[in-house]
Amino acid sequence: MDDKDILARVDELVAEERALRDRSTGHGLGTDERVRLNDLEARLDQCWDLLRQRRARDEFGTDPNTATTRPAREVEGYES
Repeated sequence: MDDKDILARVDELVAEERALRDRSTGHGLGTDERVRLNDLEARLDQCWDLLRQRRARDEFGTDPNTATTRPAREVEGYES
């Protein structure tokens, strides 16, 4: 998966996230939708983390293809 593929996946996830958030306005979300929204947020964080890893490897002269998707639990634990 290259940077373009990751960004395309981000676009897909963001579109789904927006659709869920739009549906939630004024009505709230059902249990399944809340679970899906949480999953989308975690997957987005994983995609952004993978992209950052790839770009850092490229910047420092190592193979960006050695970057791997980290577990959601690990990525979600990062502090801003």
